[in-house]
Amino acid sequence: MKSVTVNNGKNRSFSMTPLRTEWDGEGNYLLENGKKTCYGQVEKGRDGKNRLVFMPGDIEPGSELKFSAKKTYDAPGSVSLSDTGKGSVDISVRGKLFATYNYSTENIVRPFIFPVFGPGNKSILRTPPLPGNPEKVDHRHHRGIWVSHGDINGINNWSEEEGHGYTIHKDFREMTSGPVFARIHTLNDWVRFIERGDVRHPIKLMEEERIITVYDLPEDSRIIDHRIILRATEGEAVFRDTKESGLLSIRVTPSMEERKGGLMANSNGGRGEDECWGQRAGWCDYSGQVDGVKCGIAVFDQPSNLRYPTWWHIRSYGLFTANFFGVADFTGNKKRSGTYILPAYGELDIEYRIYIHGGSAEEGRVSERYLNFAYPPKVKAE
Repeated sequence: MKSVTVNNGKNRSFSMTPLRTEWDGEGNYLLENGKKTCYGQVEKGRDGKNRLVFMPGDIEPGSELKFSAKKTYDAPGSVSLSDTGKGSVDISVRGKLFATYNYSTENIVRPFIFPVFGPGNKSILRTPPLPGNPEKVDHRHHRGIWVSHGDINGINNWSEEEGHGYTIHKDFREMTSGPVFARIHTLNDWVRFIERGDVRHPIKLMEEERIITVYDLPEDSRIIDHRIILRATEGEAVFRDTKESGLLSIRVTPSMEERKGGLMANSNGGRGEDECWGQRAGWCDYSGQVDGVKCGIAVFDQPSNLRYPTWWHIRSYGLFTANFFGVADFTGNKKRSGTYILPAYGELDIEYRIYIHGGSAEEGRVSERYLNFAYPPKVKAE
């Protein structure tokens, strides 16, 4: 029998957020303390260490909880993955479809997440210009939740205009379902194409790992951890300063747009595009009505990320990106450059949390949930 102690020595509540601690063991565990019960699921990190992931529920300020941990072989598969066989993976929480990761190389320029269902089982992302979609959409490259940049070594891997770059799915490194989380870990190549006669040949620009983790939470409090690792496998990678970028980008559903009554908010107290676009903030949120249900989606910037806090390219027409490259545009000072050079064989490791909630940023307690993410309680395993 092992034990796990959670010490919330903060002056704020801890709520519905995953915690981690290094762990000597594998598989799933049942955590109990006489009042609360939850499951723990072991993950293996990129550093080779095992960690127990669990969600202890709400913890009051200044309080401590101690759980006994016992290995279990009958934990439910609360968060599950299902490869459709059509170039996509469905992510379900407690038997209900939550989101789909699309990775096919047919008719898709870059992998993306769509749909994502929020409170009231409402789709909170704009329908991309996929085959069979009759809508006329602007910015056809705005597809759900995606990763891209407008100038990588001179190649535009943001737009879908002539000569654009591509992100090509290569392999799945991990496909995990479990009682606490499900994880999709992919390997992708950023490429450009050159024409040789009638044949198009891909020229690799760099490599990307994308790690998407979804947790067992109710539909009005869903979390997606979204980690991007860019690797300069082909030599130096230059990310030039441009606002047309987002190592995490989102296009919200039309009814949530600010121009249709939606609301933007950020961690500085900013409200609306005038106070949020081009500003640096630890988090940014977009909320609005979807078929009579008020839904919101926030992105949290991890304090260890490059150039934290990030700048935000967020628009009244529904675009929402974390962009630490477009400094000249955001500051209005062309003498300031956000160009970033990733040395040959180096890595850029970026992590964001996407928090889907009911109501506005205030009603969804976005500020508190961000602090839970950035500064979690102390956890000790014995």
